[in-house]
Amino acid sequence: MATRNTGVRAALDSHRLPNPIPIGEYECCPVTDVLRAVSDKWALLLITLLGQQPYRFNELHRAVEGISQRMLTRTLRTLESDGLVERKLFSTSPPSVEYRLTPLGVSLLQPLSALANWAVDHHAEITAARRRPT
Repeated sequence: MATRNTGVRAALDSHRLPNPIPIGEYECCPVTDVLRAVSDKWALLLITLLGQQPYRFNELHRAVEGISQRMLTRTLRTLESDGLVERKLFSTSPPSVEYRLTPLGVSLLQPLSALANWAVDHHAEITAARRRPT
């Protein structure tokens, strides 16, 4: 949100957010921006895989069942433009490309792991809550 509301800790440290939250602040919030970028259908999976090792394009394509080459390319380009993934071109014949996490991308693995652990720990509760009549 605006400078006075940008800290995630603010939400966790009993800081009161404005009420109502101005849509302009929400739209330019760094947290909102990053969550949108990493929470699409394939981004988290690719970040997780690339956190284990570098991959060549075709290796990644084979490693993710159901992703089209076009979507893999688009997702990798987005992650690259966000500074999370780097692309290295090898001048072989035919040329090959390898993808790996940047240091910024690596720094995302710990908070993603914390979120993943929370999701696994609480998935049964969330599933049960979804099944309750409203």
